[in-house]
Amino acid sequence: MQSLALIVPLLDEEKALPALIEVIGRLDPQPTQVIAVDGGSSDRTCELVRQAGWTLVETARGRGRQINEGVRAASSTLACVLHADTTPPIDMVEVIRDTLEDDRIALASFTPLITGEKTRWFTSAHNFIKTWYAPLITRPHLFFRGVRLLFGDHAMFFRRADFLAIGGCTPGDAVMEEADLCVKFAALGRIKMVRRVVRTSDRRIAAWGPLKANWIYFKVGMMWAFGLRSRMEKNYPDIR
Repeated sequence: MQSLALIVPLLDEEKALPALIEVIGRLDPQPTQVIAVDGGSSDRTCELVRQAGWTLVETARGRGRQINEGVRAASSTLACVLHADTTPPIDMVEVIRDTLEDDRIALASFTPLITGEKTRWFTSAHNFIKTWYAPLITRPHLFFRGVRLLFGDHAMFFRRADFLAIGGCTPGDAVMEEADLCVKFAALGRIKMVRRVVRTSDRRIAAWGPLKANWIYFKVGMMWAFGLRSRMEKNYPDIR
């Protein structure tokens, strides 16, 4: 049975953490490790992590850098990057192990359903379709090889050794770090979205409104495609 570490990148997530801690505590089977990687929180995030008994890694801000540090700190065979506002299914660990039993799959994720006071069906559908049209627009040669672009709220998972072999995330990336990962992992094998749902918070849509949110997602994606990395974070405002 392969060991699994959940890597949870954090920044000022004291509001979201209690629910995530409860859900992870109910996973069956349990992950081998839960590694929280804090990027300089100014609230009670680190205190809550310690109370939960998780491993805490503290590093500089930037989700790409945080994911790298979390994977390096893990001792497991498999790793899954889980955002604080994403709720996984109870059998998450089993799903990950079963999926990565297929050596042809290099990278995989769950299917996100964006929810809050209501389910955001339009944006959830757009996110699903975007996994196909994003590579078609930005990396056509990868699209015609069957590559999909997965995103952070999908709860992406992979073999730790593969992640280290491809160099992990681009360290300075705070936004779209997962898109680069997909491009790198495509050299190793298939990229798959499994037909199991994770529920992710609609807090950005609630703050921005559906049309503005989808416009921001599209705009930042195009900036990534055309190499405008320095402008991505500025155009993806923090809503915490």
